[in-house]
Amino acid sequence: MQTKNRKTKYCDAVSDLMHRLGHASNAQILYELRKTYPDLSSTTVHRITARLESRGELAFAPKTQDGALRYDVNTSEHDHFQCDSCDSLHDANVKKRVAEVFSEAIDGCDISGSLTVSGICKKCKNGGNDE
Repeated sequence: MQTKNRKTKYCDAVSDLMHRLGHASNAQILYELRKTYPDLSSTTVHRITARLESRGELAFAPKTQDGALRYDVNTSEHDHFQCDSCDSLHDANVKKRVAEVFSEAIDGCDISGSLTVSGICKKCKNGGNDE
């Protein structure tokens, strides 16, 4: 039996949750899924996210402010905005538009990989309201 491609109810639950959340750490996944599966262990969540990442179904996202790994359901190359207040992530595609500006500002160096820009998100800026 090949465990790498194994599908379980927990694996499906993690995948479904990630598609709803977009970005999450193992701790966030565990917190949400324990509402439905109270006996779910952190080890099981870790194994599932590692498996989904190795299959290319999840990608690594910028770490949380406390340094925890975070996963991204969007596996294509893209950038992120990370809120300094609530630690939320938002997908962005800004590298192509700012690469030349950065290159000039850092004396011709080339940017590789994705960019993570931080600041305060709209919700936090408006005191918890998205409007």
